[in-house]
Amino acid sequence: MPTEQHSAKSVLPEGLPAPQSTRDGLDQGFWDAARRHELVVQRCNDCATFQFGPEWICHNCRSTNLGWHRVSGRGRVYSWERVWHPVHPALRDACPYMVVLVELPDAGNVRMVGNLTGDARDELTIGTPVEVVFEDHQPGFTLVQWRRA
Repeated sequence: MPTEQHSAKSVLPEGLPAPQSTRDGLDQGFWDAARRHELVVQRCNDCATFQFGPEWICHNCRSTNLGWHRVSGRGRVYSWERVWHPVHPALRDACPYMVVLVELPDAGNVRMVGNLTGDARDELTIGTPVEVVFEDHQPGFTLVQWRRA
């Protein structure tokens, strides 16, 4: 499982708000794992169904017995968008950048959204293999990003 070799050059410009876990702490396990350079997906401890984003109950069996399961961090591009118009003033000079929806085969094909590192003008096709990269920031948060595998 990828950990130490996956560290991304920063794509988060100065002035953009830092992500933080929800007030209820539901996604805290995800952010804690990202800081350790581990990719985790919520999984039901009763029926083994994966789900993402996290919820308080299992989408399949309605159990509340949920936990975090470490996954390989390898996936494939399910969809993508090349962003030319910034959604925040701090991103003005970062455009274009690529946002990908990644399907994770070893996590029940759940999908995660993230930025694709590298040249945003490069061609990209549905199904392109990708792997997770972790982008560390101060004070103490890590973003989950993707790069071509």
